[in-house]
Amino acid sequence: LGYGGWIDAQLAVPATRQLALLRALPQPNTQADRQSAWFATVLDGRDQLRQRMALALGEIFVVSEVSGLNQYPQALAYYHDLLADDAFGNFRRLMEDVTLSPEMGYYLSMLGNRRSDAAHHIRPDENYARELMQLFTIGLVQLNPDGSVKTDGGGQPIPTYDQPVVEGFAQVYTGWSFGGSAAFEQPSFDWLQPMQPFEAYHDTGAKTLLDGAVVAAGGSARADLAQALDNVFHHPNVGPFIARQLIQRFVSSNPSAAYVRRVAAAFDDDGHGVRGNLGAVVRAVLLDHEARDPPATDSQGKVKEPLLRLTALWRAYDAAAANGRYDIAALGTLLGQAPLQSPSVFNFFRPDYAP
Repeated sequence: LGYGGWIDAQLAVPATRQLALLRALPQPNTQADRQSAWFATVLDGRDQLRQRMALALGEIFVVSEVSGLNQYPQALAYYHDLLADDAFGNFRRLMEDVTLSPEMGYYLSMLGNRRSDAAHHIRPDENYARELMQLFTIGLVQLNPDGSVKTDGGGQPIPTYDQPVVEGFAQVYTGWSFGGSAAFEQPSFDWLQPMQPFEAYHDTGAKTLLDGAVVAAGGSARADLAQALDNVFHHPNVGPFIARQLIQRFVSSNPSAAYVRRVAAAFDDDGHGVRGNLGAVVRAVLLDHEARDPPATDSQGKVKEPLLRLTALWRAYDAAAANGRYDIAALGTLLGQAPLQSPSVFNFFRPDYAP
């Protein structure tokens, strides 16, 4: 097929869903069941590139079993499937699906986040407001199209946001609880559908967003959320920020500025006027000459992640579990890495980490 033909074929293959695999097993499920399903999928599934992209996205939009989610393996399977389904779709859709997933809502405190109530000393939680910007989309400082840091007249990095912006987004992310809940304070605990809004708990005041944008007072929870996510999505940092991280996950720990610029350009415009087309971004990452040419220096290429070393070894030798189970006790301890088991929202390693 050639590289481009193989990528096109992979873009068309639908996702292998972990949740369906878990539901086919005897109940109740365990995290070991979910881990086994992950291995079975990445070893034998037809959607190899999609699963590889889901792993990469799961290291950017981090949700982890190392939390109260440990008791809900089907919830983490649902979240993995969300990433796999959106792997080649539009980044704006991915942002919204992640934001409204109860798994992310629980992990970063948007689930049950309430409007300000001075009488009861309640303020909106700022956790998700910070991490969506810092870790998932734009980073802490303004970037040039090639991923280099913009500086002011004194040579200092220019921040992307300040505390009033964090507070504005925190106010946006209020009033959401489990989908299917009878009331805000009577949650359904349904982990397998998006969260739903309860307007009485949503902050309806004006809200400060990025670059001077303001959400007008009186809006609904859904309308405010759409405006806020659009505001982040159209920030010029998103292209180079995501481009660099995806290049690092797939190809090179130290991509050149030109490589980042080319992939960021594909994010900004897929050639048909569409911003955020992740299928086009993946093609740009994998078909770039820096991805295809042999590394010329020892600072090019990347050290393969432990989990990928293991799966690559098994795939190379057509390894398969005779009973269909891939049970490795304490995988995260053995390898320092396991699917959706990051020790924190900062992933197993930071983008600037160097071994």
